[in-house]
Amino acid sequence: MLGALRSVARKGKWQQVRRMSSGISKEEEIKEMNKWRIITYMAIPVCVAKAAYDLSHAHAHDAEAPGYPYLHIRSKDFPWGPDGLFEKKHEH
Repeated sequence: MLGALRSVARKGKWQQVRRMSSGISKEEEIKEMNKWRIITYMAIPVCVAKAAYDLSHAHAHDAEAPGYPYLHIRSKDFPWGPDGLFEKKHEH
């Protein structure tokens, strides 16, 4: 048993490590980097224009939620008041 553990430990110590690099040339890396730089600079104005378009129009706000009887049941008051810490203040 001990001999098997030693052989496994010895083999594991000297195993080769698999490299995950692609091995492409430096020129190809620079070309790929420049391609993605151009794509990024083209996408930024599109995203800004879309955000400006979406934010420039008025939008309808959600209606007030119905007051169901099982909501906001409190058996004990919170130290800061009747509402939850991150809830909107309700009329009590």
